[in-house]
Amino acid sequence: MKKAIIGKKIGMTQLFDERGNVVPVTAVEAGPCVVTQVKTVENDGYKAFQYGFGELKASKVNKPMAGHFKKNDVAPKKVLREFRLEGEANVGDIIKVDIFAEGEAVDVAGISKGKGTAGVIKRWNFARLKETHGTGPVHRHAGSQGACSSPSRVFKGTKGAGRLGCERVTVQNLEIVKIDVENNIIAIKGAIPGPKGGIVMIADSVKA
Repeated sequence: MKKAIIGKKIGMTQLFDERGNVVPVTAVEAGPCVVTQVKTVENDGYKAFQYGFGELKASKVNKPMAGHFKKNDVAPKKVLREFRLEGEANVGDIIKVDIFAEGEAVDVAGISKGKGTAGVIKRWNFARLKETHGTGPVHRHAGSQGACSSPSRVFKGTKGAGRLGCERVTVQNLEIVKIDVENNIIAIKGAIPGPKGGIVMIADSVKA
């Protein structure tokens, strides 16, 4: 069965392997998660499991979500994510970090850090224009991107300046270095998307 869990990024640190080599890892507080809904082909057209993560006061829940939690007889959760997984699970089942094992490969998805409006050099790695011979103070601009007299316009989707970051990013084939079952901590080799405290989804690697 493919496994998945919701977690909160704590930050980066380093561990040492059996040879004494430094291994950079990202610590994630993964779970415990509760199965808040089971979607079936008969009712919803596809099979999936909805997980809930993080405690939430009942006073903070709006009426539609309160009805959703009450219908499935589960406590309100701060974060809800859906995973299309094989196998069977029931509403109310607890998903803990011990479903994974050290050495396994996982894919981690999250929302990358938002960097605001950025120019084409920072956003798309454009080269600078020349800084001599009358180019003027525009050497970090994109330069001419339009076509000739036909069609006399810039095509849609052309790379340009704009918002950078704050988008869903998935990093594949990361190794689980260590698991602390008592504290629900999982140490994943390398960097993962998002800031400290950001919500991430950890699942079995699709390419392993």
